[in-house]
Amino acid sequence: MTIAQTFTNLAYILACVSTITGIKMLGKPGTARRGMIIAAAGTMVAVVAVFFEGDVLGTWNSANILRNGYFWCFIAIFIGSVIGLIWARKVKMTGMPELVALFNGFGGLASALVAFSEFFTNKAATDPVFTTSISIAIFIGTMTLSGSILAWGKLSEKITGRAIVFKGQKLINLVLLLAAVGAMVAYIALGLGDDMRLVAVLVFASIALVFGFTFVLPIGGGDMPVVISLLNSLTGIAVAMAGFIIFNTVLIVTGALVGASGLILTMIMCKAMNRSLGNLLFSGFGATDTASNKGPQAEPKSISAEDAYLILEAASSVVFIPGYGMAVAQAQHVVKELAEKLVDNGADVSFCVHPVAGRMPGHMNVLLAEADIDYDQLKTMEEVNPTMPSMDVAIVIGANDVVNPAALTDESSPIYGMPIINAHEARTVFVLKRGKGRGFSGIENELFSMPNTLMIYGDAKATISSLAGEFTEA
Repeated sequence: MTIAQTFTNLAYILACVSTITGIKMLGKPGTARRGMIIAAAGTMVAVVAVFFEGDVLGTWNSANILRNGYFWCFIAIFIGSVIGLIWARKVKMTGMPELVALFNGFGGLASALVAFSEFFTNKAATDPVFTTSISIAIFIGTMTLSGSILAWGKLSEKITGRAIVFKGQKLINLVLLLAAVGAMVAYIALGLGDDMRLVAVLVFASIALVFGFTFVLPIGGGDMPVVISLLNSLTGIAVAMAGFIIFNTVLIVTGALVGASGLILTMIMCKAMNRSLGNLLFSGFGATDTASNKGPQAEPKSISAEDAYLILEAASSVVFIPGYGMAVAQAQHVVKELAEKLVDNGADVSFCVHPVAGRMPGHMNVLLAEADIDYDQLKTMEEVNPTMPSMDVAIVIGANDVVNPAALTDESSPIYGMPIINAHEARTVFVLKRGKGRGFSGIENELFSMPNTLMIYGDAKATISSLAGEFTEA
């Protein structure tokens, strides 16, 4: 074994350890930032090791630089780094879910391109491990690409966020899936000639592109956090398959880790919604307007920020329940300011985040961490719910389904049985909302018309800033 090979193997081991460590640290808010840096550093080590493995220095010839593949690799890395840096710095927190959706798609595309490249390089290869890896990487990679693009469109509201369903949709999806599997089997096992193998690959790649759209189409906006997690898991599987194709240990390990962790997160969120993954993917939840069958609801009572201050000033316990509305208003920093004012006023303040709040996994946690909210103030739903009846004020900022009492009381509701934050049990509930709409999932919220609920309409950031200003002037 040469020195370069030894260095490469050690670098791959270091990269794998860094990735595992980074993912582990992402599980806690206090270590998540460091975990991300460690995982990114491990990825950088792996990239450098790849070039050493290919003996980039030994192949470098300044006279034929434009014919050197490594030169174009460096150009691509530079361009991608610049685009990624600018994009990441400019994106708003409200745009983070759709950005993550696109990143999932790009990961799938990269894996599919690696598989296509190896297919054309070794078109006559018949090794079952190689051909199976090629098939899975191309199918999942292209499916993830198109599905992620559609998820991006729904999350960014370029198209409707509601589920889109039509007659025979499940049958069409089944036919597409069976046709793709048939083409994959033909490529892997039937011993076709080169031209027919190319046709088979193009057939299941094309079907995968269509299937990605039809797979995400019937999934409503309220279920998008789970979909993003699932697409992320699928991207990890495609990356692992790409690793098998080019015999790269780091891709295999990191792809398997991403695939497994994404699937675990998907199941955790399904449990938090009290729904099976199959129900979430195929029920068409949110396709039509849904409202409670309990008959007309009372008209919600509204209140001004000045009057809300008088209630908050006398409160001894307050819980903030953030939702996507906080992200839209970019209100996390003024929320922290108000929380500090309440603590200075003698109130016990906490934050309760539902597992599926926002439009991507951990959306609200990221926002609160960005505002440097004390981690000791972050409480789980299980911790807060038993104490909610003794809570003086619950402040709901742009959340909808995760605080809807219909999940507990109305068997006709689509979210019946879903665990929620029991904000309705607090002595007083303030709901900060931009308007009187139903929210992204389109479900009527019974909380808004309950006798202990007071609506504060308008921009959440301006409202909370006004409340904090009342404490400053007092």
